[in-house]
Amino acid sequence: MNTVFMKRWMKNQVNQFDVIIVGGGAAGMMAAGAAAQNGLNTLLLEKNSRLGRKLRITGKGRCNITNNCEIEELIENVPTNGKFLYSAFYTFTNDQVIDMFNDLGVETKTERGKRVFPVSDKAVDVVRALERQMNSNKNVEVLLNSKVDKIEAQDGKVKKVILSDKREIECDSVIVATGGVSYPRTGSSGDGYKFARNLGHTIIKPKASLIGLEVMEDYVTDLAKLSLRNVSINVYNSKNKKIYDDFGEMEFTKYGLDGPIIKSASCRMGDLSKENYKIVLDLKPALDEDKLDKRIQKDFQKYANKNFENSLNDLLPKQLIPTIVKLSKIDPYIKVNQISKEERKNLVHLIKNITFTVKNYRPIEEAIITSGGVKTSEINSSTMESKLVSGLYFAGEVIDVDAYTGGFNLQIAFSTAYLAAINC
Repeated sequence: MNTVFMKRWMKNQVNQFDVIIVGGGAAGMMAAGAAAQNGLNTLLLEKNSRLGRKLRITGKGRCNITNNCEIEELIENVPTNGKFLYSAFYTFTNDQVIDMFNDLGVETKTERGKRVFPVSDKAVDVVRALERQMNSNKNVEVLLNSKVDKIEAQDGKVKKVILSDKREIECDSVIVATGGVSYPRTGSSGDGYKFARNLGHTIIKPKASLIGLEVMEDYVTDLAKLSLRNVSINVYNSKNKKIYDDFGEMEFTKYGLDGPIIKSASCRMGDLSKENYKIVLDLKPALDEDKLDKRIQKDFQKYANKNFENSLNDLLPKQLIPTIVKLSKIDPYIKVNQISKEERKNLVHLIKNITFTVKNYRPIEEAIITSGGVKTSEINSSTMESKLVSGLYFAGEVIDVDAYTGGFNLQIAFSTAYLAAINC
């Protein structure tokens, strides 16, 4: 931890703070900075030895800070209780998030899909910026390696926080920003659910969201670590109804499918014990079947005297070709000039309709975020304060809200944290 943080809190001493924030992730650091700027004597408690552990690995270490879209589009990208976030998103907007990080020395850039990243492509720069925001304000104190055991209320109002070593800290308000249960190695262990439940709140059962998918087709093992760009997927349920489509990046793993568009698709899928899903992958969405057929005919003319297995190098990634050849059921050793029109048409259809049968979600520990959490109807959406306990606030992933990939979940964390902080 940066040593410039003051540590005047001594063992077995009871202090009084205006607000205590539990959890030093994206939401917790944002809340601490905003509360201190609002003049509140603020204490941030983090059970890890450093702040922002999960934030440091977000976006494969690049950190997709937010999405540079309209507010209504932000809400549309939150499939779980999106309307609950109206006040949060309009109080602390994505434009304000970008401006804040720019002011803190993090230059940003907008990429495909309006995703906003640091120009440095380093998530640690985002963490350090939030630390600088807190460092610059004398109203903030931070205690690391400090696990909270209980939040105690009296007469329907928050009274104090009790640490696992039995130390007690009195306060007027508490902001719970403990995250969910995904990526437990970063400290996300569901503590916030326990605190909320003990104070009378309903917890919507947590489940994985934005997660990789295991599929039935065993040939995916041959494609492991292959990444694809500019591809599209359609997701169908057991009634063959399309429930989702997307365009972008994905990757194969030894167990199935992963990557941004797959993770987003997982949000739209339900209980796999009650419903079956299939994912249809289009490798060439920019070309309809007629245009793709003409493209393949040109390649076949170019490689007319080669074996079929050696004719697709201009069209497909090298690692993918043996699988496509196998699935096409065309003899890999047949000369290209001997392939029939029907076989070529079937190849075209295959390239635009590779079908995978979903078997399972990957373990919740691998999920980017957790779906579920504190029931939104028990939280005042205008302030993030509990409707059951005065002075108790919630921010970020601990609440039953979750979004697709693209920076939307960090925007939720920042907006809800800010809203909670200014209302304490």
